[in-house]
Amino acid sequence: MLIIGIAGGSGSGKTTVVNKIMEGLPKNSVSVISQDSYYKDNGHLSIDEKKKINFDHPASIEFELLNRHIDMLMNIEPIQKPIYSYVTCARAKETIEVIPTKVVIVEGILVFTNARLRNKFNIKVFVDADQDDRLMRIIRRDLIERGRSVKDVLDHYETFVKPMHLMFIEPTKRYADIIVPQGGTNLVAIDILSSRIKMKLEEEP
Repeated sequence: MLIIGIAGGSGSGKTTVVNKIMEGLPKNSVSVISQDSYYKDNGHLSIDEKKKINFDHPASIEFELLNRHIDMLMNIEPIQKPIYSYVTCARAKETIEVIPTKVVIVEGILVFTNARLRNKFNIKVFVDADQDDRLMRIIRRDLIERGRSVKDVLDHYETFVKPMHLMFIEPTKRYADIIVPQGGTNLVAIDILSSRIKMKLEEEP
């Protein structure tokens, strides 16, 4: 099994990179695990308390469950991946079954901060982008997907996203085997990664 970890700052273009890689691959040939599915369930908190959740700190992720699920996939066992909502800050009662495949992509801003998880990755990719570009993408995303106002987004960025990026995420760039500048617009890097995945898929069982 080939396990690829894709990290990078919030709004750097990780999801775009993953989507573009998947576009050129046979359907259901690669499993994608998003770190965001493993945020701790905070549905019991009040609205004001939810606004104070630091989604950019490693402590916000249930790494124990994420590691266990990757181990299960490596042992050719299916998993029940959680479904997390940023709007309610809670996990749904339903889950999504993920079956083992020859290639597994694990993506998220904090996936390189956990040594146990990081050591499972055969290829480590860091998607890099300018701070201004990331902020613009964060504003667009949070307005549309997370129901935040512009003020809320900027306050959240200043309080959590920027300092946590400098403290936890940017330093993990040193673990990367491949650094992808310009995110999803870097077609050369995407083609290289896609080619490596296709090689693995074409191997004999």
